[in-house]
Amino acid sequence: MTSPQRVRFGYWTPIFGGWLRNVDDEQTPVSFAHIAEIARVAEEGGFDLTLIPELNLNDIKGVEAPSLDAWAVTAGLAAVTSKLELMTAVRPGFHNPFHTAKQAATIDEISGGRFTLNVVSAWWAEEAKQYEGLFSAHDDRYARTIEWVEVLRGLWSETPFAYAGEYYRTEGTYTEPKPQVQPRLYAGGESEAGRTAITRFADAYLTHGGTLEELSAKVADMRQRRASAGGTPFEAFGMAAYAVVRDTEEEAQAEIERITDVRGGAAYGSYQEFVSKSKLDTPVDLKEYSVSNRGLRPNLVGTPDQVAERIVAFANVGVSTLLLQFSPHLPELQRFAAEVIPRVRRLEAQRDA
Repeated sequence: MTSPQRVRFGYWTPIFGGWLRNVDDEQTPVSFAHIAEIARVAEEGGFDLTLIPELNLNDIKGVEAPSLDAWAVTAGLAAVTSKLELMTAVRPGFHNPFHTAKQAATIDEISGGRFTLNVVSAWWAEEAKQYEGLFSAHDDRYARTIEWVEVLRGLWSETPFAYAGEYYRTEGTYTEPKPQVQPRLYAGGESEAGRTAITRFADAYLTHGGTLEELSAKVADMRQRRASAGGTPFEAFGMAAYAVVRDTEEEAQAEIERITDVRGGAAYGSYQEFVSKSKLDTPVDLKEYSVSNRGLRPNLVGTPDQVAERIVAFANVGVSTLLLQFSPHLPELQRFAAEVIPRVRRLEAQRDA
C-alpha cells in the first residue's frame, strides 16, 4: 500500500462566472481582474495549483453567457503569480499539437516552469460544430489523443522532430525554445477506452467527484493498469469537488438545499448531450448536475473539522490532489484557506508522526 501523500490543494479558475447551474449571479464576474485577484489570494492562502478549464461555450450558465479563453487567461496568470502551478485544459480536437507545443513552451517561459496540461477528450458536439472542432466517435477521440501527446512530447524533446502517424505527420519540425520543465500531463476518463489511453500517456490521473468508496476503487484500478502495462506509477491522483464550509452542519445543509433547488433553463441545455456523449461509470441525476463536475459526491460539506477529516480520508485512499469549486468563489476560497487547510495540515502531521 502506497503511503498517503500530502494533499495538494487546487481550485478551478472560474472562467464561466461560477459553478452553479441554478444560481444566475454567483458574485463571480467573468473578468480577468477578478480571476487574478482570486489567484493572488489562493497563493497567499496555501493553494498549490489551479485548473483553467477550456470550453468556448458556457456549459454552466448557458451558451449565450460569456466564457473566457483558457489559454489567454493562463498566460495572464503566469505573469501575475509566482507559485501556483497553472494546469490548463487542452482538447486535441481543438488544438494542433505543433502550435500547442509552441504555446506551452512560451507559457512555461512566462511562468518559470509552472505550466502543466489537463488533456481532455471533448464531449460537446454543439461546441465542436460552432467552433469547427474535430468531433469523432468516442473511442476514436482517445486514439487521436495518444498520437497528439506523442507529437507534443516529441516536439518538446527533439529538434527537428519527425513523426508519421494516422492523424499527424511531419518530416521534421523545429520547436524552440523547449520548456524549462516538461509539463506534467494530467488526464481523466471513465470509459474503458479512456482508462486504457490514460494508462499509456498520462503522468497523473484526474476524475470527477466521487464517494470515498468510488475513489478508492478508481485509484486501485488505475494503479493496477499502470503496473500491468509496465509503466512508472502515476505521479498524482486528483479529484474535483465542490466545498461548502460553515460554522454548523445545519448551515451547510441549508446551503446545499439552496444550490440544488433544480429548475429548468438554458443552463441545462447541455445535460442530455453530456450524459449521452460520455461513457460515465457513475449515473448522474439532474439535481446532482446542479453543481459542476459531480462536485457534491465527495461530500466536502460541513464544519471546518468535518471537511478536513473528510479530505484526509480521501488522501488515505490515494487522492493526493483536490481541484475545488466554491460559490461565491473568492470569499469561500478565503474561508477554506483560513479554516480548512490548516486543519488538514495538522491531521496529516498527526497521521505521519
